[in-house]
Amino acid sequence: MATYVKSFELLCSSAKLERDKGVLELETKLKSADQNDYRTVENRLLKFFDTLCTTWETKHGALIGSKTLLEHPECSDDFSQKLQPNLMRCLEDNESRVRLAAGEAMGKLCKRYGPDIYVTSKDVILEGVKSNLERQPHFAGDEHERHEVEHLLTKLSSSPRQDSPQSSPKDAIEIFHDTAGWKSLETWMKCLQCVVDGCGPRFNKHIDQSLLNLIFQVLTHTNRFVRETGYYVCASLVNCSTKNSEDHDSQEDAIVFYGQQFAEHLAEGLADNWSQVRLASSVATRQFLLGLPKDEVETYQPLLVPRMCLNRYYVAEGVRIYSQETWQQVEGDEGKQIVEKNISHVVEFYESQTEADNHAVREAACACIAELGSKVDNDIVRPYVAQLLQCLLVCFQDDSWPVRDAACVACGNFVLCFPEESRSSMDALYVLFFENLQDNIPSVRQGSAVALGNVIRAYGKEASVKIIAKIKEGLSGVEQQPANSETYASFEKVPATYGVVKRVRDHHDDKSHTNQTMYSCGSLAPKMARGGGCMDHHFKRPSEPWELAEGCIHMISEVSRIKEYATEISQLLPLLSQASTHRHYIQHFNLLETLCKQLSRIAEGIGKRTFKMHIELFF
Repeated sequence: MATYVKSFELLCSSAKLERDKGVLELETKLKSADQNDYRTVENRLLKFFDTLCTTWETKHGALIGSKTLLEHPECSDDFSQKLQPNLMRCLEDNESRVRLAAGEAMGKLCKRYGPDIYVTSKDVILEGVKSNLERQPHFAGDEHERHEVEHLLTKLSSSPRQDSPQSSPKDAIEIFHDTAGWKSLETWMKCLQCVVDGCGPRFNKHIDQSLLNLIFQVLTHTNRFVRETGYYVCASLVNCSTKNSEDHDSQEDAIVFYGQQFAEHLAEGLADNWSQVRLASSVATRQFLLGLPKDEVETYQPLLVPRMCLNRYYVAEGVRIYSQETWQQVEGDEGKQIVEKNISHVVEFYESQTEADNHAVREAACACIAELGSKVDNDIVRPYVAQLLQCLLVCFQDDSWPVRDAACVACGNFVLCFPEESRSSMDALYVLFFENLQDNIPSVRQGSAVALGNVIRAYGKEASVKIIAKIKEGLSGVEQQPANSETYASFEKVPATYGVVKRVRDHHDDKSHTNQTMYSCGSLAPKMARGGGCMDHHFKRPSEPWELAEGCIHMISEVSRIKEYATEISQLLPLLSQASTHRHYIQHFNLLETLCKQLSRIAEGIGKRTFKMHIELFF
């Protein structure tokens, strides 16, 4: 017993690092333990649960120690029988870490003994989920918690703009419920997930409509942490498919039988406003599709393929990369054909997402529409060009600059791929392209240059006349740039972030940073207004002459890649050189930086011989 004293002391420590160290020590010693040692460790761990004054750290240490012990075949059945009631009590503990550890230990029991453990504890676990679906914001007997919740709701109800009607006590409660923890519901769901994972395919026959109704109720819960956990439970459930079993019968496979219900709820998760929920649903979707027979997968493609496609361009990197990997694993080399086969469903979904409240979704939708124009067979997309262009035109005027940028590039792709179908929209597009060419955001100006280059490739001389005239206008206008930009003296001189320019007074006005509405991130935008959240892109200052000139440099660089216009571009070089000599304004460094970066590209485009004739203009 003395051999294990240090391990038990570490397991009972108040420091997590020491408890983790205790688990490692226990694991090491158990490798060389005999039967008597195992019985000794079992009795000692059970005693930790019997002590009335046991701290949560001690219970946590006993739980993770028990979980380690259960992984060894030498662990006795008597210990497992006595442990289960203790685990059920710990699932209702006030400390979330104890509840999570108890759920993980339940999973180890299920892995060892199968679904029988679930059967004996099913009512308690499912009741734990049901009883915690609703929240009581003010908890009796906890004055401090009640005060904190009231204070949080008060701050959420305040609006940073006095003229904004978007915030109200009702909105505050919705935001609070959507983002705050939800007591024990999440840990009960984690416990259920561990149980399912522990049972594996053996759990398949225990999946019934009553269980799914409860899980699906969680998937539509107002709280995003709960929804996220719910989708991970779904991932565990769909992983219980008996597809790889020797006695597989698709008629008796619960995942196949309830496939339509799973697919509908997974589709909702793939379009959830919160990135974490999207990721959890993406995990479940991958497991779902990989666990189905190929003919069953085709049944759910119209519903899931459009959402899977869009998430490959989603702004959150985790969702984007995982979705790209899923697409490759599920669809393989047939992705293009599958999109073409389900084109009507894909277009319909993309259209709906261009109207989403979340700017990141609208941006991804524009990128996906651009992909349709450049990668999918033109004859397949052609019937939908008009409606897709209309969606892009709306996004082209979006409050959010990343959406405008994505829409601009997408429109350029569509004009290049479908010049005749796009001709009727060109009058409106030219105005928007030129607006983006002088936008406050450098990447937007660059994107517009790329799009206008595609316009010239599509319409030739007809388009180049207008675009070259705009280039001349932009380069000549630099001399009109105010030296100190007094018109915008109330704003910072640094480049804008997300199209938002701070007022100079914001640095010194404490009131503007005190008791204001609290936001988690841009994902809260639907709770406020289109474009809201910490990525509020509503503000856009007027463009300055130097910004149009810089956009024209990008435009010259882009057109120089088109061999037919090398002569026209070479004729613009003296004007370009003249524009670079105006250095009376602060931002001339930005323009010169762009010129230095693009000059070699221009020289390469028009050819060495032609560029040598003008090289002295720049050095």
